[in-house]
Amino acid sequence: MGLSFCGNDENISGYSVDDGMLNNGCFVDALNLVPHVFLLFITFPILFIGWGSQSSKVQIHHNTWLHFPGHNLRWILTFLLLFVHVCEFAEGLVSNNRMMDTNHLHLFMPAFMGFVAATTSVVYYHNIETSNFPKLLLVLFIYWVLAFITKSIKLWKFAEFHVGPQQLRFCITALLVILYGLLMAVEVNVIRIRKYVFFANPQKVKPPEDLQDLGVRFLQPFVNLLSKATYWWMNPLIMGAHKRPIELKKIGKLPIAMRALTNYLRLKDAYEDQKSAENPDRSPSIWRSMYRAFGRPILLSSTFRYLADLLGFAGPLCISGIVRNLMLEEGGAAPAKTRDTHFDVHFMLSTELLQNTSVLAVLLFLALVLQRTFLQASYYVTIETGINVRGALLAMIYNKILHLSTSNMSMGEMTLGQINNLVAIETNQLMWFLFLCPNLWAMPVQIVMGVILLYYLLGWSAIIGASVIVLLAPVQYLIATKLADTQKSTLEHSTDRLKKTTEILKGIKLLKLYAWENIFCGSVEETRGKELKSLKTFAFYTSMSIFMNAAIPIAAVLVTFVVHHIINKRCPSPSEAFAALALFNILVTPLFLLSTVVRFAVKALVSVQKLGEFLQSDEIGDDSWRNGEMAVPSEGAKKHPGLTKAINRKQPLRYQMDNYEQPSRRQMRPSETEDVAVKVSNGCFTWGSNLSTLSDINIRIPTGQLTMIVGQVGCGKSSLLLAMLGEMQTISGRVHWSKLPDSETLHQGTFSCSEAEEEGHDHVGSKNRYSVAYATQKSWLLNATVEDNITFGSPFNKQRYKAVIDACSLQLDIDLLPFGDQTEIGERGINLSGGQRQRICVARALYQNTNIVFLDDPFSALDIHLSDHLLQEGILKFLQDDKRTVVLVTHKLQYLIHADWIIAMKGGSVLREGTLKDIQTHDVELYDHWKTLMNRQDQELEKDIEQDSQTTMERKTLRRAFYSREAKNQVDDEDEEEEEEEEDDDNFSTTTSRRSKVPWKVCWCYMSSGGFFMVFLMVSSKLLKHSVIVAIDYWLAIWTSKSNQSIVEGPDGTCQIQVPSRNATFPGSSDSEDPIYLTVFIVLCAAGIALCLITSLTVEFLGLSAATNLHDNLLNKIIHAPLRFFDITPLGQILNRFSADTNIIDQHIPPTLESLTRSTLLCLSAIGVISSITGYFLIALVPLAVAFYFIQKYFRVASKDLQDLDDSTQLPLLCHFSETAEGLTTIRAFRHEARFKQRMLELTDTNNTAYLFLSAANRWLEVRTDYLGAVIVLAAAGASIWGSRCGQPSGGLVGLALTYALTVTNYLNWVVRNLADLEVQMAAVKKVNSFLGTESENYEGSMDSSQVPENWPKDGEIKIQDLCVRYDPMLKPVLKHVNAYVQPGQKVGICGRTGSGKSSLSLAFFNMVDIFEGKIVIDGIDICKLPLQTLRSRLSIILQDPVLFSGSIRFNLDPEQTCNDERLWEALEIAQLKNMVKALPGGLDAVVTEGGENFSVGQRQLFCLARAFVRKSSILIMDEATASIDMATENILQKVVMTAFADRTVVTIAHRVSSILDAGQVLVFSSGILVESDSGQNLLAQEESLFSVLVRTHK
Repeated sequence: MGLSFCGNDENISGYSVDDGMLNNGCFVDALNLVPHVFLLFITFPILFIGWGSQSSKVQIHHNTWLHFPGHNLRWILTFLLLFVHVCEFAEGLVSNNRMMDTNHLHLFMPAFMGFVAATTSVVYYHNIETSNFPKLLLVLFIYWVLAFITKSIKLWKFAEFHVGPQQLRFCITALLVILYGLLMAVEVNVIRIRKYVFFANPQKVKPPEDLQDLGVRFLQPFVNLLSKATYWWMNPLIMGAHKRPIELKKIGKLPIAMRALTNYLRLKDAYEDQKSAENPDRSPSIWRSMYRAFGRPILLSSTFRYLADLLGFAGPLCISGIVRNLMLEEGGAAPAKTRDTHFDVHFMLSTELLQNTSVLAVLLFLALVLQRTFLQASYYVTIETGINVRGALLAMIYNKILHLSTSNMSMGEMTLGQINNLVAIETNQLMWFLFLCPNLWAMPVQIVMGVILLYYLLGWSAIIGASVIVLLAPVQYLIATKLADTQKSTLEHSTDRLKKTTEILKGIKLLKLYAWENIFCGSVEETRGKELKSLKTFAFYTSMSIFMNAAIPIAAVLVTFVVHHIINKRCPSPSEAFAALALFNILVTPLFLLSTVVRFAVKALVSVQKLGEFLQSDEIGDDSWRNGEMAVPSEGAKKHPGLTKAINRKQPLRYQMDNYEQPSRRQMRPSETEDVAVKVSNGCFTWGSNLSTLSDINIRIPTGQLTMIVGQVGCGKSSLLLAMLGEMQTISGRVHWSKLPDSETLHQGTFSCSEAEEEGHDHVGSKNRYSVAYATQKSWLLNATVEDNITFGSPFNKQRYKAVIDACSLQLDIDLLPFGDQTEIGERGINLSGGQRQRICVARALYQNTNIVFLDDPFSALDIHLSDHLLQEGILKFLQDDKRTVVLVTHKLQYLIHADWIIAMKGGSVLREGTLKDIQTHDVELYDHWKTLMNRQDQELEKDIEQDSQTTMERKTLRRAFYSREAKNQVDDEDEEEEEEEEDDDNFSTTTSRRSKVPWKVCWCYMSSGGFFMVFLMVSSKLLKHSVIVAIDYWLAIWTSKSNQSIVEGPDGTCQIQVPSRNATFPGSSDSEDPIYLTVFIVLCAAGIALCLITSLTVEFLGLSAATNLHDNLLNKIIHAPLRFFDITPLGQILNRFSADTNIIDQHIPPTLESLTRSTLLCLSAIGVISSITGYFLIALVPLAVAFYFIQKYFRVASKDLQDLDDSTQLPLLCHFSETAEGLTTIRAFRHEARFKQRMLELTDTNNTAYLFLSAANRWLEVRTDYLGAVIVLAAAGASIWGSRCGQPSGGLVGLALTYALTVTNYLNWVVRNLADLEVQMAAVKKVNSFLGTESENYEGSMDSSQVPENWPKDGEIKIQDLCVRYDPMLKPVLKHVNAYVQPGQKVGICGRTGSGKSSLSLAFFNMVDIFEGKIVIDGIDICKLPLQTLRSRLSIILQDPVLFSGSIRFNLDPEQTCNDERLWEALEIAQLKNMVKALPGGLDAVVTEGGENFSVGQRQLFCLARAFVRKSSILIMDEATASIDMATENILQKVVMTAFADRTVVTIAHRVSSILDAGQVLVFSSGILVESDSGQNLLAQEESLFSVLVRTHK
């Protein structure tokens, strides 16, 4: 057939223009080509010349700056234009192929060119827009005008020749005219606004602030519509994640509109607006505030959601149409083709369009693409809104915390726990509710629409089927609530188990030495048993929920078709059946989600109520509150984009200028006593409840002097400081702070942050107090480095910093820390002792450049040396030299001589005020009382000096904590270095593969711990279930096709039998076979439902048994690991395995695994079904599979990184909240609220950025997998239509293929997301596994326990022969060739300098270290041959750190429960605890709290002594047992050891040499070698002996 533009038909001359040019259809079409050719001709050169030379000069994200107005409208119109051109092209092709003898190019060529031109126009526009060259837009304007004119001519000619809307080509042309007209209007609008042509002065434009800031990487709000819809801008980030992990730097900052500050101001305004002047008490509604601030995006999201849901119904309708038309074509009942010609060419009727199967297939594809785009847009908008709301709420809560009255916190009305819950739980509940919010109103619409369509397809039977789904929805809700309850009880048990595990790990050394590990292990297993019981219930309910979700659609389909068969005596046609099937699949989702949404709605209501109560709670008084709000002045924000810090440090500029001019001027101090810094007159203060805590307070604090406040415990000293700081409620009287000298205002600029409105708060200082450096009694540290804790936001000054460190004697402690003063301390950092914490807090107060310093009992946790040093160097020298006003609360009366002014308190009021001299002359009684107290303190002081100071002990503990880890760290570092080197050597591809590999090995390990039978059961039941489900649908296809063949071939071969009437039966229909089909169908459905139940149970219980085995093995391995393991593995790391990792294995892996297997099998079975029905589909499958592989590969890596970022940024935020709540008084005293708010906003934004990127990455994946799914549907439909024309499948099977193709779109993204989740979760199994490889101690020994005499060791004789000991085969020996002999009953002392190997010897007695040469023989038996349990249970030891476990006193003395009460009382009597224990409620059964915190250190040590006595062993080892106790307790201990253990062998490792002077034998060690061995007296007699040296130096 020849090709020519106007066709070569014989009887028609397409080129004739006799009737006038415009009356020739072909000429009009040729005219339509002109604008398209014009556009292509002009734009191609411009596009290809390149934009390099013309890029705009501003440094911004070029490709995202959208300059022109009407941008989104233009994109939407262009997309519509492309769609209409496709329709025009298709219509032209169909018309050309119908009824025409030769090809008429003019029917479809202009449409094709139009399509190319429209595509070019949008590419061209995009390039012009991002490079800001508006003048080049004129080309587009001319194009739209020309196209509009030519198309209008065509439409006018059509109308003239009576071509109307019933012809499709007329409708298409009319649409094109409208679209070109609108695009022309958009272009005119750009000219009007930007004035780039025809106007004298074009408008200057500046890019938005966010785009000028290169730190903003979240570009979703700024990119063009196509990129917005497909998340194209995420490509570089997601692809780049392969080369190197995504870090916080890479994701940058949030755009201003999404920052917590912006959203906080929006929400706060909406909240404050509700407080009306008439009704000030009415509490504002949070719901209403949220709606006012964030209502618009929620409405937008709901609109998208509605559109998506309505488009979702296009799927079933298109399937119905395709199957129906295919069957009609197959049956030869295709509608008769009508000949409709004008302009000598064929015109297609509009009604023919929807009868064309190919058109329906394309429509189905487009509907799916649009539906998925709208759905993802809806998700994105709700998530972004949810995140914004959470940020705003967090800022509101934080602001409230900073205003909370202290009495609220201290009186227990508002606990830290409640605040943490608000932050961590309630705000998240609200955020999640917002995510699910659009479902609340979209679901009912979806359900109603679905039911209406079902009724239209299948009549009443469909309504009955749908009612099954509706009736079972409450059951799902019930299951969901049960699940929530079970989770709560599981949480309680796991907290309990963790508490016990923590206790075991903290006291592991003692447990091993006493051979009690199995008893304690048993108690953990018992708690774990309870936890597993509730986990079983949890697993059961989860599997029920999964079962309901899978079984409901099967049940609904079964009921529908059975009822339909009963009512209509026939089965439905394939087109109805498969459309109904697809509709049921759509209906299940909203009903399943409904229960979740309702549950979240209920939780959200509760959360809002709690938030409301919190926001209405009492605030601190206003007079002392200066600068509450966090606000950035809106003008300021515009001036300094992105410089929030600069703006927030608001201080009138004038002040700062003054200061720079006169830095050195200091106001001279008048010498009169009138110079008062703080004055309280007639003060009466309370902590709430109107009982005055402080009454009748009249005091003054002289400026620049040292004031001391003294008095008994509980007389109100600390309260007085807080009252001056404005933390207490004032009943009467007032606190007056003197005015700040001019030159002092400089340091204010760094901290203070005024209301940030532009009016000047110039004289703030005069009205209110200024920053006070305040050290509380209970030390409060930030989670930050030591340096940050001390400088506390002030500029770093090296000299000053060093002076402060020296004054607080912190240098030695800092040297011990692994990274010096850059070591993280605080809640998540390193645990420091009380004294060390206290000194850092005092250092913070000293370092601040404030006029006034309040120190609340800074000496309480310090020993005497440090206290003296701190007073002399820190307070008297450092602070007084600076002429700073110091108020010091103290119990140490000997320091009163240094005070310039003394305030003595008693019972909440001031007893005396004045100098020490005044008090000496006026109140002799008080002075004498102080004197006697001072004498007593001096005596204690002498004792104290004899002891090794408490500080040295603290340092020792710290050193020990790090010393033991160093070796491990070295090994780790080496490994890391090796790994890094490998990584550097690796080329790109291997790093990629390493990061994107699925950990199959770990998965297998997890599965196998669940038991092979369970794995087999799970795999087989899963496969069977999916086979049965496929069988059900396949059977339905065959049944409907068979029953309906007779219909199609009915007596009247026309198209009237598209849908047979519902009640008619047709001659020849296979009624006899129907019962067989029906029976098989019912059996298959029943089997499917049963298998759903079995699979859902097997997966959950496989997970449960894996969790049980993994935890049991982990516990056993760790409890039986050698002591060295605990020295080199941080406690936190081991605890993490038992907490976070166990929780993931218990609760998260099973559902993920279930979801992954289900979605994968669904996709595979769908692809299998489609391929078996139409083989052509396999051709399309190959490229799709490749695309899918790359999408999932890239996504998994990026998702893991973003997930890690989200997790790691959440913790600092939560910690910052709890930190602030704890240190509220300090922050307010320092006036650092603004700095802390700023920090909170930064942390919130960082976390929100990570979360937003994570959700954008999820959208990126879902959009791509959804589009792939749509292509699969298109391919399946195309292959089926193509195949049916070649005589392949029947209509029923085509319906089956398309229904399955539709399900693939739903499940593809779940495959990838579950895979990514599983990968993250499997890391927990991997970590647990790494501990399972730990070698256990050798508990067996070469002797059998039955061979050891019952009463061994009877005498307590010890022979040490050539003993060499090391901690690990990798390390050097710590004891070398030691030989010693201890006679039965002898008292032996062991001494030596730190690290000489004393403690190692004590561990060697218990075979806790590696004895690699020599041996220790006790009563004739080599201890290395004994089973460990036997050896350790026969010896006793008292350790340096007293360890008590929570439980009863009886349990602590005798966990094995082998002794009677008399024996226990006897032991307590010997340890001099009997009277104290008798006085406790419950006596022996009195409670011991965790770690024995309810007893003093001395008492705990005595309990340990009693414990050693209960075990009547003939050998007792005391390892520096007196190191951490006072003299009095030590004397008791020594006396008891001498009397009660008179006939036993006692080996004392001496902490103070003086305690072993009377020992029968002294062993002196130096660097692991025994250097001296003799009685104490003999060694002392030798002047040169190391022992004498040690005694002389008090070591």
